[in-house]
Amino acid sequence: MVGADLAEAMAGVLLVFFVPGYTLTKATFPEWRLRGPAAGLRLLETFSLALVLSVVLTVVVGYGLLRGAPGGFQAFWTDPVLEAALAGIAAAGFVAGWVRGAYAREPPPPRVEEDAGEEGVWELARELEQLGREERRLTHLLRARAATPAEQTRLRAELGEIQARREELQRRREGEYAT
Repeated sequence: MVGADLAEAMAGVLLVFFVPGYTLTKATFPEWRLRGPAAGLRLLETFSLALVLSVVLTVVVGYGLLRGAPGGFQAFWTDPVLEAALAGIAAAGFVAGWVRGAYAREPPPPRVEEDAGEEGVWELARELEQLGREERRLTHLLRARAATPAEQTRLRAELGEIQARREELQRRREGEYAT
């Protein structure tokens, strides 16, 4: 009798705190896998999202049952109506995840569609930021350091190259957006 109560309690806890959120997380992000170099981070993200989403779903379904149940609803997490609703959500999430390839051996390709002008945006932004930092460093060296004329000429030439590279990158990017 105690074993059955424990098993029922464990199933209820999983149903309230994990399973609906996990299945909906897998359905939403079918390309997420819990292996590879980012497995630890992905496991943490999946577990956190599943926990929070399950609690939110429990609250929303419980509120809906409190407001809409014709015969009333006992606000207990072990209520069979609440468990049935959460199990239905979990089943729907599982089916949606299955259809989207979340449980397949190979992950589906990500469904992010990029515009032609969006390719390499982050790389370009990083490079422009790095060139800006280098430009500020060289400007500071020219102002703060009492250097020899030869060193000043070298620093000005290096600064000119960096400014030209930065302007060329900006011009090229603007040209991509214009077409």
